[in-house]
Amino acid sequence: MKCSHTALMMVLVLALISVACAQVDTRWKVHDPARPKPPVVTPGEYVKQAPPSDAIVLFDGTHMNRWTHEKAKRKQDWSIKDGAMVCGRGSGYLQTKQGFGDCQLHIEWRSPTPAKGDGQSRGNSGVFFGGKRYEVQVLDCYENTTYADGWAGAIYCQNPPKVSPCRPPGEWNVFDIIYRRPRFDDDGKVIKPATLTVFFNNVLVQDHFELGGPTAWKKRPPYKKHEDRLPISLQDHGNPVAFQNIWIRDLEAKAESGN
Repeated sequence: MKCSHTALMMVLVLALISVACAQVDTRWKVHDPARPKPPVVTPGEYVKQAPPSDAIVLFDGTHMNRWTHEKAKRKQDWSIKDGAMVCGRGSGYLQTKQGFGDCQLHIEWRSPTPAKGDGQSRGNSGVFFGGKRYEVQVLDCYENTTYADGWAGAIYCQNPPKVSPCRPPGEWNVFDIIYRRPRFDDDGKVIKPATLTVFFNNVLVQDHFELGGPTAWKKRPPYKKHEDRLPISLQDHGNPVAFQNIWIRDLEAKAESGN
């Protein structure tokens, strides 16, 4: 267990210092049904990872004090069941009270069982950075097909995951995500685009991907200048997706302190 965790951290460090960025492949239309689907791989055994000493624990299974609802009026609340946060239909997005810029996020998610629906209607949610601007897709893709740039682990509408290591419904999937926020000049021009690196069940599926702008359904909108530190959000897409063991490392705070 210790060796696998150390190996993952080494890969994460290498990803942080990578200078090569993958970019949006404009050969394909948004949600193009002809775009090749990611090949399926079988991930290793699930091991619950404890947060490192410098992490901020966003959810430990006992309370949601670091989270708030996006909207005051909602049909249902997010709830805690068996140590996991579960989305209720009509509950709306849940977002962190604290804003983050560059960060390393660990989050575990589980699609509901028995599986219901197909395509984008099955176990759908998302992890958003930059105040609902940049989404890493959550979806039950175990023996379930959808458009490539909407697959679990995709940068939604922009880049499919390299492979699909999704576990069956009812089992825990793990995202380890490195987010680098975009940089803007005083006039709002993009100096450096946002990037996302994603490990999905310890498998690299997004390698320092350079986003072309915010993620969105059926379109690719351009960047607009926004605050450096914004909440991380979890999507309500009408499915009771569960989340647990959520922790984050504030990389900008580390850089500012010189550590």
